[in-house]
Amino acid sequence: MQLEKNMILLNQEFTTKEEAIRESGRLLVEAGCVETAYIDAMIERNNLVSTYMGNFIAIPHGTDEAKKYVKKSGISIIQVPQGVDFSTDEEEKLAMVVFGIAGVDNEHLDILQKIAIFCSDVDNVVKLVGAASVEEIISLLEEVE
Repeated sequence: MQLEKNMILLNQEFTTKEEAIRESGRLLVEAGCVETAYIDAMIERNNLVSTYMGNFIAIPHGTDEAKKYVKKSGISIIQVPQGVDFSTDEEEKLAMVVFGIAGVDNEHLDILQKIAIFCSDVDNVVKLVGAASVEEIISLLEEVE
């Protein structure tokens, strides 16, 4: 699964995590990966279990029931240099990169694993947040084996 330039946004700002999740879903819809109903399932999923993964990243995705809205696997990437608040009552959580994910069968798990490995090093997240171009983000993530 390739990363697509039209599914990556730089220097975005959001007031709420719902706005960030909806935008990541909108990119998936526009790329033909999912039906619009998938976006609400992404919000629902985050309400059930936070999609914040630590190290300043969030990976919103739909609920299991929402798989029927997925047409093809895809990933959207949104850079949020000021961060967007994914906090819960228990702890503060700031996401600076939001990865929206939709997968057919288990196609997305490979890219999800690569993202998780890459972002487990906070220095790599800093590179993503500081990336000045869409091409730079793609090259950073494509060098992960």
